[in-house]
Amino acid sequence: MNPTKNLGLIMLDREGFRPNVGIILLNHRNQVFWGKRLRTHSWQFPQGGIKHGESPEQAMYRELHEEVGLQQHHVRIVARTRDWLRYEVPDHFIRRDARGHYRGQKQIWFLLQLTGHDSDLNLRATDHPEFDAWRWNDYWVPLEVVIEFKRGVYEMALTELSRFLPRIGHQNRYLRAGMRPMRPHEPLSRPAPLDTAEDPPASVLPSNGGS
Repeated sequence: MNPTKNLGLIMLDREGFRPNVGIILLNHRNQVFWGKRLRTHSWQFPQGGIKHGESPEQAMYRELHEEVGLQQHHVRIVARTRDWLRYEVPDHFIRRDARGHYRGQKQIWFLLQLTGHDSDLNLRATDHPEFDAWRWNDYWVPLEVVIEFKRGVYEMALTELSRFLPRIGHQNRYLRAGMRPMRPHEPLSRPAPLDTAEDPPASVLPSNGGS
């Protein structure tokens, strides 16, 4: 890794990218975990920054516990991306004092198999939850549900890691609506967010005064 510098609490490489990990979590049907960000309609995979002195794998296990409540013994590492995958963050999403220094994230993505149970998932494993609901969705769910500037890196990670999926039957491979027509039984209609799908989220956190 390139030498890093501190920008507040963020470690950046010399090009302005923050080292980060992303997690694609599979169940036994090769469906993937999606979390709904707290008090928003935005859905995403678990991800988080790598702290100084951590390896990507150590950071992945820490983020896995902090964001979805799973421990190392609840999952099996299936694969990881070979290299860093990068995305830039638009200026209007960057704090004013970080503009000109911070450009975005560079990520190592991990493909994990859940070896535990759905009941092991806990969105309130810490006092600062990232998600307030979660659900399983098809691996190749259309990416309109992802904020636009992250879609490219999601596509790259899903594509690179797809060859490691357990073989449980034919996979319909599509990443963006418009590549083929949606069939009526599929969970999303373009461009509906995940929480407007026909089935409710698998788990929703109870409200406790907006915390």
